[in-house]
Amino acid sequence: MSDHHTNLTRRQLLSALAGAGLSAGLPWLPAQAAQTDASRRILVVMELSGANDGLNTLVPYADDAYYRLRPKIGIKANKVRKIDDHFGFSPGMSGFEQLFKDGRMAVMHGCGYAQPSFSHFTSMAYWHTGVPNGGEPYGWLGRVADAIDPKLTPNFLVNIDERQSLAVRAARHVPVVFDDPDRFTRKGLLQSRALLDNGMQINAVNPTQNFLHSVADSARQASGLVRAAWENYKTPVDYGIIPVDLTKVAAMIKADLPTRLYYVGYRHNAFDTHVQQSEQHQRLLTYVSDAVAGFMKDLERIGRADDVTLLVFSEFGRRAAENTSLGTDHGTANHMYVIGKPVKGGHYGEVPSLTDLDEGGNLKFTTDFRRVYATLIEGWLQHADSKNLLSGDFKTFPVFG
Repeated sequence: MSDHHTNLTRRQLLSALAGAGLSAGLPWLPAQAAQTDASRRILVVMELSGANDGLNTLVPYADDAYYRLRPKIGIKANKVRKIDDHFGFSPGMSGFEQLFKDGRMAVMHGCGYAQPSFSHFTSMAYWHTGVPNGGEPYGWLGRVADAIDPKLTPNFLVNIDERQSLAVRAARHVPVVFDDPDRFTRKGLLQSRALLDNGMQINAVNPTQNFLHSVADSARQASGLVRAAWENYKTPVDYGIIPVDLTKVAAMIKADLPTRLYYVGYRHNAFDTHVQQSEQHQRLLTYVSDAVAGFMKDLERIGRADDVTLLVFSEFGRRAAENTSLGTDHGTANHMYVIGKPVKGGHYGEVPSLTDLDEGGNLKFTTDFRRVYATLIEGWLQHADSKNLLSGDFKTFPVFG
């Protein structure tokens, strides 16, 4: 399945023609289109914390081994949202089903890494840094920010969550981190509000103090931009019951903030479904699917669908077999989803076997997750040196034109 993808869209055909040097004969294709697109490309990363169960997300309904492993919690073939003759999404994932059928979703199969950890914190650190079994101090997205924006553009890197993710920690960039735009402001007593709101006078004699003042001033300006973007944002698009913070991303994109890298968390450890998994898991997946589908529609509405790609991932999968509590325990390989109008949809990577499991009853990973990171870095963000950023040479997938 590594080379399978859907037919070319009109936009992808035009990109191919431009790459072949044929744009001169097409008056409706601007000569600087490629440069403009590259400078406006945005990557949004969404983390499903707690280890999402991939087998009950994208169900291999045509594989009898799936039902032998999960006789009670396996989703029946007549219930799944079938996308082909082998796979179907969980019943509530109409948004994902349509995105795949529209050719806007790439499913990356068997994603993981060697010597996997079954600890949420350890494995997430590996995914956040892009360095499994290593001690890298900076996040992979933070390193990307430093590499593609050496000018250190303010508000270039945004993390929407209750606390900063290791994934956005950078050597030079300072990420903007917030949860609620309405409350994104420095807290302080009434007597100090004027100083906090208006900034402090820089003292050229003290460089340390100047640095602290500049950081504070940057944070003050960022909070003002974020609050203004959120206050001015209105949308008729339905994101479902829980929009998973993607409405906040859409608001900032609509306001044309200079942000090119967004990192969004979803409910700390929500997907850790050890007990009575079925209803809870399907509900969570419905929230995610509706929110992602709504986000993609909103991007079309504001005219930025061509500029945005979304990555959805989790720190590991679940064990292949159900447990005695009608849930699933920590596992290994999982899917990653690359979604957006610029994406060549389809299946990528080798599907792990449900009969050839490891000694612990886990799927054997077939795709190093850093191949997906490399694909986004080189194919989407168009930074050629993913090898240096990821401390290894990882073959990219043909997901982008």
